[in-house]
Amino acid sequence: MFPIRDENPTLRTPVATIGLIVVNLFVWMFVQGAGSDVPLARSLCLYSLIPGELLNIVPVGTRIDLAENMACVLDGKDGLSTLITHAFLHGGWFHIISNLWFLWIFGDNVEDAMGPFRFLGFYAVCILAAAAAQIFADPAAITPMVGASGAIGGVMGAYARLYPRAYVHTLIPLGFFITTAAIPAVYMLGYWFFIQLISAVPAVGGPAQIAFWAHAGGFVAGLLLIKPISRQDYIDEHNRLMPNQSAKYRL
Repeated sequence: MFPIRDENPTLRTPVATIGLIVVNLFVWMFVQGAGSDVPLARSLCLYSLIPGELLNIVPVGTRIDLAENMACVLDGKDGLSTLITHAFLHGGWFHIISNLWFLWIFGDNVEDAMGPFRFLGFYAVCILAAAAAQIFADPAAITPMVGASGAIGGVMGAYARLYPRAYVHTLIPLGFFITTAAIPAVYMLGYWFFIQLISAVPAVGGPAQIAFWAHAGGFVAGLLLIKPISRQDYIDEHNRLMPNQSAKYRL
């Protein structure tokens, strides 16, 4: 299922959400060369998260083949910064477009419940939680981990808890046909979370080329953190100015 839009108005311009989208696009265009072979490979070697290297499990000099005639050679340097930098890298056009689209659909409403500065802090914590989940699941992995999916998973978990009954208009492929349906957020996002958990099982998802545990870990972090971090005065304002919506979405 792919979300098109949601029926959930906001009170404020989502400046932090827009800022994150702009930063991700800037990195993709000017650091990763919009997917060009050499800049993309260089960004993966320098800024992606490689659990085995971060934990000093794999030996210095380990070679990670990325493409023909291109590889990363691990040098054993401190890579703590990659716990954050990996979340602003992407592996291809579909990867970045889909991630940023999900962020746009769900991020504005979550930001609306806490304000831009808290939202940025919340987003950073979700990045770390997603990275921790993936590292714990496979600490010796040498596949470079990139993408905002874990942090956006946190945004989706927060959305599911804040607005469980908000309708999300979704594309649903049925074989050769594609239809649309308006689905309550708790079901659409709950299904997404279930797919991440099932796909994280090697027998189902195959070799770990996608960081499913990061997606699931970010989602759980967002689900747990949103209530303590959200601002009650913002929620009260929403309830006062939009009484019909607050009743519908159970803020």
